Amino acid sequence: MNLIVDVGNTHIKLAIYSRGRLKEKVVGELADFETIVADVLKNHENISQAIVSSVGKLKESQVKMLSTKIKVLELSYKLKLPFRNLYATPKTLGADRIALVSACVEQFPDNNALIIDAGTCITYDFINAENEYLGGAISPGIRLRYKTLNNLTANLPLLDTKMPQDILGDSTQNSIHSGVVFGVLKEIDGVIDEYVKKYSDLTVILTGGDTKLLSNQLKNSIFANSNFLLEGLNFILEYNSQ
Repeated sequence: MNLIVDVGNTHIKLAIYSRGRLKEKVVGELADFETIVADVLKNHENISQAIVSSVGKLKESQVKMLSTKIKVLELSYKLKLPFRNLYATPKTLGADRIALVSACVEQFPDNNALIIDAGTCITYDFINAENEYLGGAISPGIRLRYKTLNNLTANLPLLDTKMPQDILGDSTQNSIHSGVVFGVLKEIDGVIDEYVKKYSDLTVILTGGDTKLLSNQLKNSIFANSNFLLEGLNFILEYNSQ
C-alpha cells in the first residue's frame, strides 16, 4: 500500500492507494501533520512506502519523522519522470504540476492534453502526443480573486464563493460574483479555444478544489477529476519503485 502526502500552504491531504485504487483520503491542517500521519499509519499497517509533495511549508523534521517509519520519496524535478520535460526552467516547475502531468501520461497516453487545475491559482499545463511537456500558464484562482478585490479596494466586501444567476449583476455583491466566477469561466473556455486552434484533437482535464463549481458551466468538453493530482503522485511513486 502507498501513502500519498500532498502538502499545501495551510492544509494537507493524505491518500492511501492499494493496487492503483484510492482506499481512503484524509484532509487536515498542516499544523496537525504529525498527529494525522501517526493515525493513518496506525490504522493501516500495510503501508510500505510514501511520496511527499510539498508546495507549502513542510519542515525537514516532519519529513524525517515520516521516513523513520516507512520508505519516503520526495517529489522533485530530479526524479525519474514519465515524460520529457521541456520547460525552460525545470527547477521552478511546481511539484503539483509535475504530478498532474504524470497523471495525464498514465491515463491519457499519446494525447495532446491540457490539464487545468482550478485551485488557489489556476494552472494550465500542456503535454503533446509525443509525451513532451511544453509548459502552460498560471493565473489567480476564484478565492484569490475574491480576496484581492477586498484587500486592494476600500469598499468592496469579501464574499463567499457563489455561482451567479446572471452575468448582469444588479447589486455590488452580485456584480462581484459575476465578475469573479464568469470571468474565470470565460478565461478557461478562452484558453481551451486557443489550444484547440492548434490541436483539434485536444483532451482537456479539469481538476482542483473548484472542479465541482466549474465543470458543468464550461462550454467545452472536459474530463473532470478532483483526485487527479493524488493519482499522479501515486503513479510517480510506482514509476520510481520499478
